[in-house]
Amino acid sequence: MDQLSELKAFCRVVEAGSFSAAAAAVNVSHTVVSRQVRQLENRLGVQLLNRTTRKLALTEPGRSYYERARRILDDLQDADLAMAQHHSTPAGRLRINAPMAFGTLDLALWLPRFLDRYPELQVELVCNDRHVDLIEDGFDVGLRLARDMPDSTLVARKLATMTTLLVASPSYLQRHGTPVVPADLARHNCLTYTIVPRPQEWTFVMPDGDLHSVTVRGSLQANTGVALRQAALGGIGIATTASFIVQNDLAQESLIPVLPGYPMRSRSLYAVYPQSHHLPAKVRAFVEFAADIYRQPAWS
Repeated sequence: MDQLSELKAFCRVVEAGSFSAAAAAVNVSHTVVSRQVRQLENRLGVQLLNRTTRKLALTEPGRSYYERARRILDDLQDADLAMAQHHSTPAGRLRINAPMAFGTLDLALWLPRFLDRYPELQVELVCNDRHVDLIEDGFDVGLRLARDMPDSTLVARKLATMTTLLVASPSYLQRHGTPVVPADLARHNCLTYTIVPRPQEWTFVMPDGDLHSVTVRGSLQANTGVALRQAALGGIGIATTASFIVQNDLAQESLIPVLPGYPMRSRSLYAVYPQSHHLPAKVRAFVEFAADIYRQPAWS
């Protein structure tokens, strides 16, 4: 019999006033409770209870031991309650990792609403474009833009499909002409995004569904779509960028879609987090909130 069960049995007997009442309270036999208390006394080498045919009474050592045992059991109950609340109520620090452009231009727009809904949370948002190991770097959850998620120990929940676009300013297209088919890009200044396996190779989905790649060149390569957007707005060339970065520019027609009949391969937005049998409430709350946001994204 373990020590915790013995402690619980002893305290029940003291508080109920008899072995029979203590046994009835937890629906076990009188014999089981009596044996637990006797084993506790034998292990301690001290008599805790004076037993008579009419009543029980604590010995002096028994009174001292009961006070300490009761504190232990109360502390354990408080710890269990705290963990139950932690699991059910989003609270504490939530560390989020996201790509630089996405975290600053999109996630940052709705994060205040998330914090307003869960005031007991403190969020630490870290934005960068390098590979981050969520577990090793101590993140609770990450947002990822990828065509495919590699097999890993992480859970990956798809939130939305992200369109990749070619855009250029009206002034650039007036000076250099508008491409009609992907092969026309060979005559244009193409601004490329370097955080992909082959930056100089742009792949399109042709009208028949086949993939077709073209090799491009240009005067600017950048590891952030924000810089490519600014260059395109400046009339430098044709940029490849994610739809969320240029949605307002397209609405205002300060940037124009290029080759809209030949879409580039899309990427997906994923929420990723470590596998767990007991997913923390703060992670669950963030993922569900993000899923609601991106059910109908503004840039779709």
